[in-house]
Amino acid sequence: MTTSPIERLAAVAQAVHLSADTLTVDLSDGRSIAVPLEWYPRLANSTVAERNNWRLTGRGEGIHWPDLDEDISVENLLAGSRSGESQRSFKQWLESRAHAT
Repeated sequence: MTTSPIERLAAVAQAVHLSADTLTVDLSDGRSIAVPLEWYPRLANSTVAERNNWRLTGRGEGIHWPDLDEDISVENLLAGSRSGESQRSFKQWLESRAHAT
């Protein structure tokens, strides 16, 4: 007996919505993923203007925030992965922001 492989198309981001405490991404397959902003410390410690300055990367495989140097992939969102940034790196980023103001 032979079976035909199931072709799976990767879901990609179509829209991004941010509230004071939640990142929500609408996907091409009709789903929406919502995760706490605290999973991504740079987003959680940013201004509303910085959060709203995002763009899709690739064909929607990820989201980039240029003001924050933050990138989040749809794959990691679907896997429930939090930010992989080290505490040391995040601390340096916070300090650089404090010196910039």
